Amino acid sequence: MAGLSLKCGDCGASLRSVQEAQDHAELTSHSNFSESTEAVLNLVCATCDKPCRSKTESDLHTKRTGHSEFTDKTAEAAEPITLEVPKATPMDANEPAADASTSTEMVAPEVDKKILEELEAMGFLTARATRALHYSGNASLEAAVNWVVEHENDPDIDEMPMVPVNSKAEASKPSLTPEEVKQKAQELRERARKKKEEEEKIAEREREKERIRIGKELLEAKRIEQENERKRLMALRKAEKEEEKRAREKIRQKLEEDKAERRRKLGLPPEDPATVKPSAPVVEEKKSMLPVRPATKQEQMRECLRSLKQNHKDDDAKVKRAFQTLLTYVGNVAKNPGEEKFRKIRLNNQTFQDRVGSLEGGIRFLELCGFEKIESDEFFFLARDKVDMAVLNSAGSELTSAINNPFFGVL
Repeated sequence: MAGLSLKCGDCGASLRSVQEAQDHAELTSHSNFSESTEAVLNLVCATCDKPCRSKTESDLHTKRTGHSEFTDKTAEAAEPITLEVPKATPMDANEPAADASTSTEMVAPEVDKKILEELEAMGFLTARATRALHYSGNASLEAAVNWVVEHENDPDIDEMPMVPVNSKAEASKPSLTPEEVKQKAQELRERARKKKEEEEKIAEREREKERIRIGKELLEAKRIEQENERKRLMALRKAEKEEEKRAREKIRQKLEEDKAERRRKLGLPPEDPATVKPSAPVVEEKKSMLPVRPATKQEQMRECLRSLKQNHKDDDAKVKRAFQTLLTYVGNVAKNPGEEKFRKIRLNNQTFQDRVGSLEGGIRFLELCGFEKIESDEFFFLARDKVDMAVLNSAGSELTSAINNPFFGVL
């Protein structure tokens, strides 16, 4: 069977003709070619009629343009080829020479020199820039760049396009003035900047939605945990009441049996149930059998911060500043427990009063951390031997949570 294509043994490329093989060899320096019975694919886009020579090329075209329908015209374009170069037949001496007008001279098309220089300055090769300007109609810098993006995988992208001499003038169009070129470039930069800003805004909105969703999930998880704890305590109280009721009933039955036994021993007749006056029920004080667990110091700190935020909920900036100031005091002591200047606070200091002292709950939080008033209540002081790193770490953790959690103190 005659060969339908030529296959490069070096890179595996399929070529339709001897001329394509020669061009491929000049570009790549490959020289190992052989005939193949498999025809080169010819998948034509049903939307824009662009031919694709392979499935990969059609997939790239679909990815760039969204065109997904192709017509397989491989059989129509397939023709038997041979590696033999046809010999030129000598011209008959009596045959008149061909008219010079029948041979068309091919030259590079004329394109806008200023746009070409801008494309070359952007890093494009001269052949690629010329091809982009020619096929985009010499319209603008943006149109040329878009054409390069859409055709960057074309095998002849870096080959200089050739046009007949008579169509050279038709391909050229009036070039843009320097002012118009600058304006176009500025429009492109402005458009790219606006697109980037819009993408950043969308990303920030998505991040904010994610933060709100996580906050709601944390609140819901806490609510479910509290509800389960409440149900557990109710079930425990109910079981205790039932157990107490059964114990009282057993004691009553035991008393009745002892009473009947004494009457029998004394020879008295059994007591008539109808004559027995019901004894007044003993009213017992209801006491919960559940142990009351005292609140831990960390829970007291959390409640103190929640109370501070509730009491000053109309001024979020003041609350946040108070939390950050308290965190600074606690952090300084934790990092430098031996430095007295970090463990001593003057109560009448105006900055301290504005940030912490004047807010309800601020003084109480420092007291929970171990600070005490000394020297006629003039200073707040944390003795070195009373520095408890566990308490300070708990205080720092609660303050960090209060600062970072937007829902802290809402419920």
